[in-house]
Amino acid sequence: MNRSVFTRFAHMIVQVGLLIAIWWACDAVVHLLHLPLSGGVLGLGVVLALLFSGVLRVDRVKVGAQLLLTEMILFFIPAVVAIVRYQDLLVQSGVKLMALVVIGNACVMFLTAFAVEAIVRRGGPDRGLPAAPREQPA
Repeated sequence: MNRSVFTRFAHMIVQVGLLIAIWWACDAVVHLLHLPLSGGVLGLGVVLALLFSGVLRVDRVKVGAQLLLTEMILFFIPAVVAIVRYQDLLVQSGVKLMALVVIGNACVMFLTAFAVEAIVRRGGPDRGLPAAPREQPA
Protein backbone atom coordinates (compact mmCIF):
# COMPACT_ATOMS: atom_id res chain seq x y z
CA MET A 1 0.00 0.00 0.00
CA ASN A 2 1.29 3.42 -0.93
CA ARG A 3 2.45 5.50 2.06
CA SER A 4 0.40 8.49 0.86
CA VAL A 5 -2.77 6.40 0.68
CA PHE A 6 -2.08 4.94 4.12
CA THR A 7 -1.47 8.41 5.58
CA ARG A 8 -4.70 9.80 4.10
CA PHE A 9 -6.63 6.77 5.36
CA ALA A 10 -5.12 7.17 8.84
CA HIS A 11 -6.01 10.88 8.92
CA MET A 12 -9.57 10.06 7.85
CA ILE A 13 -9.92 7.45 10.61
CA VAL A 14 -8.53 9.82 13.24
CA GLN A 15 -10.84 12.64 12.11
CA VAL A 16 -13.93 10.43 12.14
CA GLY A 17 -12.82 9.18 15.54
CA LEU A 18 -12.51 12.76 16.81
CA LEU A 19 -16.01 13.62 15.59
CA ILE A 20 -17.40 10.44 17.16
CA ALA A 21 -15.60 11.20 20.42
CA ILE A 22 -17.13 14.69 20.53
CA TRP A 23 -20.57 13.24 19.82
CA TRP A 24 -20.10 10.54 22.47
CA ALA A 25 -18.94 13.04 25.11
CA CYS A 26 -21.85 15.38 24.34
CA ASP A 27 -24.30 12.47 24.43
CA ALA A 28 -22.95 11.53 27.87
CA VAL A 29 -23.39 15.14 29.06
CA VAL A 30 -26.98 15.19 27.73
CA HIS A 31 -27.82 11.97 29.60
CA LEU A 32 -25.98 13.04 32.76
CA LEU A 33 -27.68 16.44 32.94
CA HIS A 34 -31.03 15.22 31.51
CA LEU A 35 -30.98 17.92 28.83
CA PRO A 36 -33.95 18.04 26.44
CA LEU A 37 -31.87 17.71 23.25
CA SER A 38 -29.83 15.04 21.53
CA GLY A 39 -26.11 14.52 21.96
CA GLY A 40 -25.67 15.14 18.23
CA VAL A 41 -27.19 18.62 18.45
CA LEU A 42 -25.01 19.51 21.42
CA GLY A 43 -22.02 18.00 19.61
CA LEU A 44 -22.70 20.16 16.57
CA GLY A 45 -22.76 23.21 18.81
CA VAL A 46 -19.49 22.19 20.46
CA VAL A 47 -17.78 21.59 17.09
CA LEU A 48 -19.02 24.97 15.82
CA ALA A 49 -17.80 26.69 18.99
CA LEU A 50 -14.40 25.02 18.63
CA LEU A 51 -14.19 26.03 14.96
CA PHE A 52 -15.24 29.64 15.64
CA SER A 53 -12.82 29.98 18.54
CA GLY A 54 -9.94 28.66 16.48
CA VAL A 55 -9.27 25.80 18.90
CA LEU A 56 -10.20 23.34 16.16
CA ARG A 57 -9.07 24.02 12.61
CA VAL A 58 -11.22 22.93 9.67
CA ASP A 59 -8.40 20.87 8.18
CA ARG A 60 -8.40 18.74 11.34
CA VAL A 61 -11.93 17.44 10.64
CA LYS A 62 -12.57 18.15 6.95
CA VAL A 63 -11.77 14.72 5.48
CA GLY A 64 -13.64 12.85 8.23
CA ALA A 65 -16.66 15.13 7.94
CA GLN A 66 -16.69 14.73 4.16
CA LEU A 67 -16.66 10.95 4.55
CA LEU A 68 -19.57 11.05 6.98
CA LEU A 69 -21.53 13.38 4.71
CA THR A 70 -20.95 11.26 1.59
CA GLU A 71 -22.14 8.14 3.42
CA MET A 72 -25.09 9.91 5.08
CA ILE A 73 -27.67 7.77 3.27
CA LEU A 74 -26.63 4.90 5.52
CA PHE A 75 -27.70 6.94 8.54
CA PHE A 76 -31.22 7.39 7.15
CA ILE A 77 -31.99 3.70 6.63
CA PRO A 78 -33.16 3.31 10.28
CA ALA A 79 -35.55 6.24 9.76
CA VAL A 80 -37.18 4.46 6.81
CA VAL A 81 -37.56 1.29 8.89
CA ALA A 82 -39.19 3.35 11.66
CA ILE A 83 -41.69 4.82 9.18
CA VAL A 84 -42.72 1.32 8.12
CA ARG A 85 -43.03 0.12 11.72
CA TYR A 86 -45.01 3.09 13.06
CA GLN A 87 -47.58 3.70 10.33
CA ASP A 88 -50.36 4.17 12.92
CA LEU A 89 -48.47 7.10 14.45
CA LEU A 90 -48.07 8.65 11.02
CA VAL A 91 -51.79 8.34 10.34
CA GLN A 92 -52.66 10.01 13.67
CA SER A 93 -49.98 12.72 13.80
CA GLY A 94 -48.52 12.81 10.28
CA VAL A 95 -49.18 16.51 9.62
CA LYS A 96 -47.63 17.55 12.95
CA LEU A 97 -44.62 15.33 12.37
CA MET A 98 -44.12 16.67 8.85
CA ALA A 99 -44.32 20.24 10.12
CA LEU A 100 -41.66 19.43 12.72
CA VAL A 101 -39.43 17.82 10.11
CA VAL A 102 -39.76 20.78 7.72
CA ILE A 103 -39.15 23.36 10.47
CA GLY A 104 -36.25 21.34 11.87
CA ASN A 105 -34.62 21.00 8.46
CA ALA A 106 -35.08 24.72 7.79
CA CYS A 107 -33.39 25.52 11.11
CA VAL A 108 -30.50 23.18 10.35
CA MET A 109 -30.02 24.65 6.86
CA PHE A 110 -30.16 28.21 8.20
CA LEU A 111 -27.66 27.54 10.99
CA THR A 112 -25.36 25.60 8.66
CA ALA A 113 -25.40 28.45 6.14
CA PHE A 114 -24.70 30.93 8.93
CA ALA A 115 -21.79 28.84 10.23
CA VAL A 116 -20.26 28.36 6.77
CA GLU A 117 -20.62 32.04 5.94
CA ALA A 118 -18.97 33.04 9.23
CA ILE A 119 -16.07 30.64 8.70
CA VAL A 120 -15.55 31.76 5.10
CA ARG A 121 -15.59 35.43 6.12
CA ARG A 122 -12.80 34.75 8.61
CA GLY A 123 -10.67 33.51 5.72
CA GLY A 124 -7.04 32.60 5.76
CA PRO A 125 -5.47 29.14 5.85
CA ASP A 126 -4.71 29.37 9.57
CA ARG A 127 -8.24 30.23 10.60
CA GLY A 128 -11.07 28.30 9.05
CA LEU A 129 -11.46 27.90 5.31
CA PRO A 130 -9.04 29.57 2.92
CA ALA A 131 -10.16 32.84 1.43
CA ALA A 132 -11.81 32.62 -1.99
CA PRO A 133 -9.46 33.42 -4.90
CA ARG A 134 -9.88 36.88 -6.32
CA GLU A 135 -10.53 37.50 -9.96
CA GLN A 136 -7.70 39.05 -11.93
CA PRO A 137 -8.71 42.11 -13.98
CA ALA A 138 -8.61 41.44 -17.71
